[in-house]
Amino acid sequence: MNLLIHLFVGLHIIGIASLLGGYLTQLKALGGQGTARFTPLMLRGAVAMLVTGVILVGLNRADDQDVDNAKIGVKLALLIVILALVFVKRDETEVKKPLFALVGLLTAANIFIAVLWT
Repeated sequence: MNLLIHLFVGLHIIGIASLLGGYLTQLKALGGQGTARFTPLMLRGAVAMLVTGVILVGLNRADDQDVDNAKIGVKLALLIVILALVFVKRDETEVKKPLFALVGLLTAANIFIAVLWT
């Protein structure tokens, strides 16, 4: 079971890397051209985070490990907002700067909650 949990943690990290990497590449475009958009990579990363996160919670509970429900709830709420924003605005060629910044801020918050909330 431990190997399976570690495998999904790795996939979860790949998901966050896809979301954050897509954001950072568009941040560069925002500085250069003044326009940014939500890329398919960002959407796939957010979906991967959601799916692997749910699986991780299930695997940890099945393995009788403690799961911090408050932490998981906050991370899930942030991810749902990120996913909704990226999904709704995915076809637009330009996203307004405050909305784009919000996705980056929520992504960073999700990372720091995962690492610092013990």
